[in-house]
Amino acid sequence: MGSSIVFDESVQMQRVCGINDRNIPYLELLLGGELFVHGNTLTYESTPGNPEGGDAFFTSLLIKLKDLASRMEEITEPEIFMEFQSVRSGCGASSESSKINSVVETPTSIMVGGKTVFPKSIRQKTFMRLMRERQIVFSIGPAGTGKTFLAIAQCLSEVLSGRKQKIVLTRPIVEAGENLGFLPGDLTQKISPYLRPLYDAMEWLVPPAIIKRLEENGSIETAPLAYMRGRSLNNACVILDEAQNTTSEQMKMFLTRLSENSMAVVTG
Repeated sequence: MGSSIVFDESVQMQRVCGINDRNIPYLELLLGGELFVHGNTLTYESTPGNPEGGDAFFTSLLIKLKDLASRMEEITEPEIFMEFQSVRSGCGASSESSKINSVVETPTSIMVGGKTVFPKSIRQKTFMRLMRERQIVFSIGPAGTGKTFLAIAQCLSEVLSGRKQKIVLTRPIVEAGENLGFLPGDLTQKISPYLRPLYDAMEWLVPPAIIKRLEENGSIETAPLAYMRGRSLNNACVILDEAQNTTSEQMKMFLTRLSENSMAVVTG
């Protein structure tokens, strides 16, 4: 069973689908089905287990997006999500719409420093959900898939909202094929170049002044993995980055550092 929307103008369809159809995976994530582009026609096919009435929800959402495309030159994920929420919140009038509203799941999002982080794939959505539900989460995947960024976003959200006391950033000290020799400064300055990718993610989410304040009051702590032995981390979010470079002994040592109300995200 499927449903189709025909666009009057190709430019409208290009704006809804995004550059190189980059909005299509996000729309599929929201709608719980597959989308197919044929000329100026966008076809939706629900996956098994989707509720009856999913086609009606798709039609309502696409009508709103078509109208938005006539007024905006570019439509991105935040605009799509706002229209999705608008359709979803207006679904309570009829029994059929109520059925849609009860099963079309709102995607996981993370609020950090006034910014909202949305998943771009089903696996990212699962990763974000598990970070909220589990004490230890492993994220394994190729470079550039958002593992470190999403982990930083979740941990910053936990600390800034007061649910956790601090963030502990750690990784094994392994250089990428070049030996830079001894680095000047104290321990924090020595490990700083290795943790730069984590700080890049933080600086995208919150202003550097907030990061500096969190460091000064101990809410952000950096430590080499070798210095984690013997510690008990309470009320903390711990991120172990580049975990593929750890040994089995190091991993076991790290995972036993968690104490009351702490969570760990292991990426690699």
